[in-house]
Amino acid sequence: MALFKSINSKAKTIDSSGFGTNASNYGGRFINKNGNANVKKTGISWIDSISWHHFMLNIPRWQFFGIIILFYFLVNLFFATIYYFIGVEHLNGIVATTGLEKFGQAFFFSVQTFTTVGYGHINPTGFWTSFVSSVEALTGLLTFAIATGLFFGRFSKPEAYIRFSENAVIAPYQDGTALMFRMTPFKNVNLTDAEARVNVGLTMEENGVMVNKFYQLPLELDKVNALTLSWTLVHPITEKSPLYGFKSEDYASLDGEIIVFIKVFDDVYSTHLVKRTSYVFKEVVYGAKFIIMYNQNEDDSKTILDLQKLNSFELVSLP
Repeated sequence: MALFKSINSKAKTIDSSGFGTNASNYGGRFINKNGNANVKKTGISWIDSISWHHFMLNIPRWQFFGIIILFYFLVNLFFATIYYFIGVEHLNGIVATTGLEKFGQAFFFSVQTFTTVGYGHINPTGFWTSFVSSVEALTGLLTFAIATGLFFGRFSKPEAYIRFSENAVIAPYQDGTALMFRMTPFKNVNLTDAEARVNVGLTMEENGVMVNKFYQLPLELDKVNALTLSWTLVHPITEKSPLYGFKSEDYASLDGEIIVFIKVFDDVYSTHLVKRTSYVFKEVVYGAKFIIMYNQNEDDSKTILDLQKLNSFELVSLP
């Protein structure tokens, strides 16, 4: 692991980063690109470590619907198996000759009971079949209540629909250079009062011990009234910057991470939302500048924001 040279003593350190200072016990990046902490928790069972509510609200849409459909199929398969072993003769209305046909009709009776549809052409007879069907009906009511709550939670969950550029760049700025990255809203949302805070975490040796050091990166502009187009955040690399004096080879070989915190106000939900991401030094392009990603339309009546250009940059020479 490459070590940092001495950091500018004028750079402002941060003691309350929340990531810990013992670098020898820390692995990988501090924050993943999606904004989640890069931490794996052990010491308790996997079931106890999972908040199922948060899990179901945060997983991708295809996984959510896949779990719902799989659960629906397995539950009905379970109850159909019980009906089959109790005896399909206790399901009045089943007309079948083979075992597969009997099981199939028991399965669809389970579907009707679980969903409380109850078409009526098959009905349970006998104590155990009636008991199982009543338990299944209750299970179906509770399951659909939970599923409805999860659907509503996913639909109504406030989220900051912001995308960040995949890379940060070291670009010309005034008479020197600056660290830059940008972001943009990507859905039809109205985000106002956007605030940004950017820190950098560096792993270095101090008194023979590997430690994590965190520094605040002052921004040219850390607040905007409305986030409607792209917003390029700029940290001028002056003599007070912890990145002062770093060259291309430093970003390619040293362990560092730029940590980004964004807070915006969504006027639809009337609440503040937070978005996070990070850039490890290997994701910083030295000697580049972003290409503007918006322009006017043909009749000059509207501004066109091209989201495909969010990470578009061109290489340039630095002073």
